[in-house]
Amino acid sequence: MTYKTHIDQYLERHGFGQFSPKAVLFDMDGVIYDSMSNHSVSWHEAMKDYNLDMPYEGAYEYEGMRGVETIKLLTRQQWQRELSDDEAKEMYTHKAALFAQQCQKTPARIMPGIKTLMQQIKDGGRRICVVTGSAQHALLDKLLIDFEGLLCEDLIVTAFDVTHGKPHPEPYLKGMEKCGIQPWETIVVENAPLGVRAAVAAQCFTIAVNTGPLPDERLKREGANLVFPTMQSLSDEWPHLISQL
Repeated sequence: MTYKTHIDQYLERHGFGQFSPKAVLFDMDGVIYDSMSNHSVSWHEAMKDYNLDMPYEGAYEYEGMRGVETIKLLTRQQWQRELSDDEAKEMYTHKAALFAQQCQKTPARIMPGIKTLMQQIKDGGRRICVVTGSAQHALLDKLLIDFEGLLCEDLIVTAFDVTHGKPHPEPYLKGMEKCGIQPWETIVVENAPLGVRAAVAAQCFTIAVNTGPLPDERLKREGANLVFPTMQSLSDEWPHLISQL
């Protein structure tokens, strides 16, 4: 199946008359940074300190959801009660501290291929926006330094900017608002099922890059228009994909 076929299916599904991307919205963890293993360890260890079971793979299942919402979901399932915002924030602060420690031991590397991809996007006259459910300053503070000339502070959406995290479409709606674009002018690059669900709910053309342990089918079931195995492979294919517009 050609890229054009996938694009035509997207247009038909949403009833749009054209697809003319003016911006690419990137998730951060697992897309820009190879940081998910650090999240996996810190989530598991932090929740264990509260006698909650958070399997290592759970970080991938819940990725994209705001941290406080993930904690409320876990406690609802395992404690059978609703946690207050203050309780959830306190627990997330503990998780964030463990994540920062983990990053000190094993710094999150920049995902291979992402800078080349961003440069191609910029050279094509398209805007770049980061849309993340993270509130982890350990990574957010690195973005503008690591991607100087490619990212700008005005085009970053974090957990601090939204009321509802992924899988709610609000983060991607906010990203489009910041870019001044409509869904048919948007490409989203995601790696997580909940992130894909959020992007699809926002009616964006959604590319999933499966950098984690979950099967491709999990991403396809959420509605991903295309699935790539690595950021490098997406970067390599970008000129061919754009030529199909």
